Amino acid sequence: MRITRATRAHVGGLVGLMTGSPLLRRYGVTSGGARANLLEGLRERELLLVALERGEIAGFAWAITTRALDRAAYLRLLLVAEGKQSRGVGALLLRDAERRARASGCRHLVLLVTTTNRRARTFYARHGYRHVGNLPGFVRPRIGESLYVKSWPTR
Repeated sequence: MRITRATRAHVGGLVGLMTGSPLLRRYGVTSGGARANLLEGLRERELLLVALERGEIAGFAWAITTRALDRAAYLRLLLVAEGKQSRGVGALLLRDAERRARASGCRHLVLLVTTTNRRARTFYARHGYRHVGNLPGFVRPRIGESLYVKSWPTR
């Protein structure tokens, strides 16, 4: 498994991963919207990481580093391909996103998880994320989100 920064060459595969996700379909993700958002993220030099297994995309992480909220990075998306879950892909992507966020000067990583997604909530808790609170209808009406944060000691 190799983790690398995503490039324009990966966009088609990432769009397929996003539109194939049952969870993202709940959020109304379309191929056109996914493509536009990914290209914008690349243009803005956001942190888009792709996990490659034998040249195939196994998953990706998308983080936005910022100076807001006491220099927090926001993990916009962590997505593992169907059939590749529970094999450590998500953990590798998360660890690399955390490492790169810290290296860029971020003191925290924050993320949202759908409140009904117990598997993801357990995953983040196992990796040291603390549940801060719930935000009903924050991203989409009738979908609740849970806010999680992980902080690192200052250097």
